[in-house]
Amino acid sequence: MSDAEASMKALKASDPAIYAAIKAEEVRQREKLLLIASENFASPAVLAAQGSLMTNKYAEGYPGKRYYGGCQFVDTAESLAIERCRQIFGAEHVNVQPHSGSQANMAAYLAVLKPGDVILGMNLAQGGHLTHGSKVNFSGTLFQSFFYGVNRETERIDYDEVQRIAEECRPRMLVVGASAYARILDFPRFQQIAKSVGAYVLVDMAHIAGLVAAGLHPSPIPYADFVTTTTHKTLRGPRGGVIMCKAEHARAVDKIVFPGMQGGPLMHVIAAKAVAFKEALSPSFKRYQQQVVANARALAAGLMERGYKVVSGGTDTHLMLINLSNKGVTGKDAETALDASGIIVNKNAVPYDEKPPAVASGIRIGSPIVSTRGMREKDMGKIVALMDRVLQHHQDSKVQSEVRAQAKALCKKFPFIYAYKASR
Repeated sequence: MSDAEASMKALKASDPAIYAAIKAEEVRQREKLLLIASENFASPAVLAAQGSLMTNKYAEGYPGKRYYGGCQFVDTAESLAIERCRQIFGAEHVNVQPHSGSQANMAAYLAVLKPGDVILGMNLAQGGHLTHGSKVNFSGTLFQSFFYGVNRETERIDYDEVQRIAEECRPRMLVVGASAYARILDFPRFQQIAKSVGAYVLVDMAHIAGLVAAGLHPSPIPYADFVTTTTHKTLRGPRGGVIMCKAEHARAVDKIVFPGMQGGPLMHVIAAKAVAFKEALSPSFKRYQQQVVANARALAAGLMERGYKVVSGGTDTHLMLINLSNKGVTGKDAETALDASGIIVNKNAVPYDEKPPAVASGIRIGSPIVSTRGMREKDMGKIVALMDRVLQHHQDSKVQSEVRAQAKALCKKFPFIYAYKASR
C-alpha cells in the first residue's frame, strides 16, 4: 500500500464525511470536462509535497533568518523554490511566501503605496480582477481606484485611452493583468505610460504565468517594478502566490509579506511550489503550454464556426470569453446547463454587459485541464460540438443526459492519472 493510499485509508476511518467529499470530488474531476480557465491538475509530485509533513513546521522569517529552530530542511525547500522561480522568469528578487495571488498583490501595493494613493487598473467588468481596484476589495478600499477597459468595437485594450486616463488620474501604481482578457499584453507600452505619469508598474500575470515561463507570451519582468502570480492555473502547481520585484524593492516586499501581512509561511505549499517550478523548467512543460494555446485557439475557432461570438474575435492565450447574447441564453443558464451535461465552465460578464454579474451574458472557458489530460485539437472539436448541442437545448434534460454520457466517455479516453505522461 502506498503512502497516499494509507493516508486515505486513515482519513476514511477518522472522518468518513470528509473522505466521501474528497472521493466525490475525485469522481467529478475524473468524469467531467473541466474548462475553468483558472484551474489545472497539479502533478502527483506536487500533490505529494503539498500533502507532506512539512505542514507541521513553523518557520516565521526567511531562509537562514528564522524565528524558530529546526528550520534547516524547510530552508532548503524555500531556497529551491526561490532559485527555480528566478531561473524561470529572470526576476531580480523572488518571495514565494504569499498564500495567494491576492496577498501577493497586497504586498506589492503596500511595499510602495500609502492608503489613499491612486491606482489605475483594468475594470473588473471588462476582464480585470477584484484586486486591481474593485470597490468591494481591499484594493478599492485602501486606495483611490480608477479603471481602463477595452474598446467597445475591437474589445481590445486601447493603449491611447489608457494613456489619457493615466494623465487624468495620475496614478502612483499602474496595474496590468486580467482574469478574462484573451490577448497579448503590451508590457513596453504600459511601462511607457507609467513612466509618463511617474507611476510604478505592477503586472499580475496569474493567468498567463505558464505561457510566460514557456516563452509563449512576452515576459513582464523587464518592464515592471513588481510582478505577481498564482502558482496554480497555467503553472500547474499548488494553490498559492509569488511576488517578484526589482532588487531596489526587495527589502520592502519581504518586510511587508512578513511580518507585515503574514505569520508563519505554509512550508508544505512552498515545497510544492518548488516542485512545480522544477517541472516548469523541463522541455515537456513548453510542449504542454504550446498545446494549451493550440487547444484554446481550436476551441475559439470551432465556436465561431458555429456562430458564437468570441470576445475580441479569438484568443492568444489559454482562455476566451463567449458572448451568448445572440444565442438566447444567459451566462448563468449556460453554466447550469453545461454543468448538468458534464462540462464545467463559469458564467462571466462580457465587455459592456447589460446583465448583472450574477446572471452575465457570457461564459469564460479555458484549455489548461483538458490539455493536461492529453487532449489535442481534434478533441476540442468534439467538445465544441457537445457544448453547442447543450446550449441550443439548454432546458432539455434528455440532451443533458446524453451529452453527459459522451463527455464522460471522452474523459475516460484521457484519464487524468496518466495526463502527465501524455504531456511529457
